This record gives sequence, structure tokens and C-alpha cells, in this order.
Amino acid sequence: MRLHVTGMAVLTVAAAALLAGNAAAFSPADVAGAGAERSEIIQVAQPKKPPQRYWRTKVRFRTDEAPGTIIVDTNSKYLYYIDGRNRATRYGIGVGRDGFGWSGVVKVGRKAEWPSWTPPAEMRVRERAKGRILPITQPGGIDNPLGARALYLYKGGRDTIFRIHGTNQPWTIGQNMSSGCIRMMNEDVEHLYERAGIGTKVIVIGPGSKPGDTYFDDRGVDIFRTIFGG
Repeated sequence: MRLHVTGMAVLTVAAAALLAGNAAAFSPADVAGAGAERSEIIQVAQPKKPPQRYWRTKVRFRTDEAPGTIIVDTNSKYLYYIDGRNRATRYGIGVGRDGFGWSGVVKVGRKAEWPSWTPPAEMRVRERAKGRILPITQPGGIDNPLGARALYLYKGGRDTIFRIHGTNQPWTIGQNMSSGCIRMMNEDVEHLYERAGIGTKVIVIGPGSKPGDTYFDDRGVDIFRTIFGG
């Protein structure tokens, strides 16, 4: 297989107007849904959203990978969940800062709602040198760096220490800010959490990736799915 990544397909003026008109479709108020818990996430943990290009959307997408696979492109700051033939849901993400990027094929080994956070010992040492004292373990909650949900990434049956998780800093989506984890807006990680089960294949494209590792082609917003759903 070959690595082939294209930018966003050029949209017509009508399509651009449609997307602008439908921007509210992916707003926090609309995805709040039923239940006080999700409303609490939106109200407290989402004070500022990233640029609209990182909002969740449906795209036309070509790949050799099977439906249900997750592809993480750390270069473009997008995570794709393959819905079916030529279809995917695209989410904006935050990724590892310089020196913390990685690539590889892993699997979702476990999942957690409102996960606790246990910083690795080397992170606590590193942050202590900067004058910041990290807890050994921080209980889950709206002020927890892992946000509302976490998908723990495993390789060979072992925890890689990397996660796909929410964040209480949604404005960092689209940036290189983490220590290697893939962060998403809380409303987005909740959406992905419901779709990606234990054992889901996750392909991370980043430093170390080579042409031929995987193939995908983001062909831009799927206007018909955006209008009619599906």
C-alpha cells in the first residue's frame, strides 16, 4: 500500500455557504443532547472552541483500511473514523509537541468514562524541574486533563501509555501541545467513544511513518451526508 494524503477538496461557493449555515450542527449546544452530565461538560469544560476547520464533520474518504478503523494524521491534526466505503467522520485533534510525536499501529485496549489521570514518573520529574508539581493520581472530573472519555492504546497486549482522550482545554485542538497523547474536544471524544470498541485498530501517522505504511485520501466535506445524514 502507499501513503497518499491530499488536502481538503475545493468546495463550491454553494457548498461553503451550506457549511457556514450548518456550522451550528456541530456546536456544543446541539450535541449536548439529553442528560445533565453532558450539559455540564459543555458549560464548564468548553469555554472556547478551536477554529471551525477542526470541528467534527463527515468527509468523502478513500482508504484500503476496513470500516471501523481509526486513522490519526498528526501532521494535519485530524482523526478519521472510517464509516464505510468512501465515507469517514473527521475530528480535529491536538497532538504531541516537538520530541513527543510518534507513529505506529495500535489497538484500543480499554475505555473509561471520566478517567483518572496518573502522570508517568518521568513526566512528574520533568514538570517538577519547571516548578510544577503533578499529582500521583488525579480523579476524573471536569478539571482532569483527560477530559470526559479515554481510549487506552495498546500494542502487543501492553499499554503504550498513549491515549485518545478529551481535554479541559479545547482551544488546544489543532496544536502540538501534548506529551504524545491524542486529545479531542469532550463532545467529540464522547461521540468516538460510543463508536470505537475494544480491539479497534488505530493507525497513527507521524514521525517515523514511511510511504506505503497506509493509504488514505481526504476528499473534503461530504455535502450529501451533511444534508441528508447517513
